[in-house]
Amino acid sequence: MGTQSVNSRAIAFRLILVLGIVSLLGDIIYEGARSVTGPYLLFLGASALTVAIVSGLGEFLGYGVRLISGYVSDRTGMYWTLTIIGYLMVGAVPLLVLAGSWEVAAVFILAERLGKGLRSPARDAILSHASKQVGRGWGFGIHEALDQVGAVIGPILFAVSLAVSGGYGTGFALLAIPFVLLVAALLYARFSAPDPVEFENDGREIPGGRTLQVSRVMVPYGAFTVLTMAGFAVFPLMAYHFSAAAVVPEAQVPVFYAIAMATDALFALILGRVYDRAGLSVLVAVPVINIPIAALAFTGGYAGALAASILWGLSMGGQETVLRAALADLTSVEKRGTAYGVFNTLYGGAWFAGSVVMGALYGLDLTLLILFSLAMQAGALGAFVWLKRTVRAGGREPSGE
Repeated sequence: MGTQSVNSRAIAFRLILVLGIVSLLGDIIYEGARSVTGPYLLFLGASALTVAIVSGLGEFLGYGVRLISGYVSDRTGMYWTLTIIGYLMVGAVPLLVLAGSWEVAAVFILAERLGKGLRSPARDAILSHASKQVGRGWGFGIHEALDQVGAVIGPILFAVSLAVSGGYGTGFALLAIPFVLLVAALLYARFSAPDPVEFENDGREIPGGRTLQVSRVMVPYGAFTVLTMAGFAVFPLMAYHFSAAAVVPEAQVPVFYAIAMATDALFALILGRVYDRAGLSVLVAVPVINIPIAALAFTGGYAGALAASILWGLSMGGQETVLRAALADLTSVEKRGTAYGVFNTLYGGAWFAGSVVMGALYGLDLTLLILFSLAMQAGALGAFVWLKRTVRAGGREPSGE
């Protein structure tokens, strides 16, 4: 390996670490705030319906805008610009301390979600370029692990602040500190690697061969993603059952979630490494892991709830690592942002729609809920076979080192 390749690898690895730290700081800010935005809006006079509408609209904006931002990033090459603008909008969260009404708070909350939608496809494209140097799975695994560390720290820090100060203002104000650090780390990343696409053009081959056109691969890949996520229960629904059925003591429910997040972080690293060695076949692990979750969560008692939480974390680690890594290996560099925009929209839309169905079935019959989840995962396994055939027909598939 030449000196240039060694230098490229070192710079790429540093970029992945710094972007991981940026995500860690971002999660401290918005996950910390999201743990209390519902009660905070109610404190400001919003109704329960308003809270639900603001939360739902925020998620819709966060995922819906990714179609546009992914396409724009490819057309303009403004990957860093969209990433920076999106992260700067995280600054709306500390500004919640200034909100004197729920209407103003809602604007800040929606602005943060819009920023996430603007930056996600462009940032994932940057990560995909850098991770070519160190292994797609390993690169995305490192990023996801750091991201989840922030997701655990944020709510804990805000809870401590709330317990000490007795009000929301101090917590929101303190979030300005990680925001300043986030901006500094982001600017450092920007100037250390101004053109991440160069990581793809250093003369080294991508393990596994050539990529496919976005339009060709996204149909089976999209079907796989949609079916996998439609049958994947959201944790709040599981937690609702844990409390409503008195399966898990209420004080332990946040602990179960923390266990899931820690499992997510650890498994992201492990599965990322496995993907780099085994290739596309590792994708099948996600629906396979999902298969027992619903049955364990909703009918398995305390032990089943714990097992479901661990498996839920395993699945999230796989989703955030191998699904993003494989898409990078399967799509061309010039369409990478568009591919991530489409993927993120399908991912979020399917998870939302599936959650609505599961929520409705929960009130009717738990057996129907479990059967729905199983049917979706079975469909995902079929879509995986379709995806493999499509990739083989188009050229050699990503197959590891």
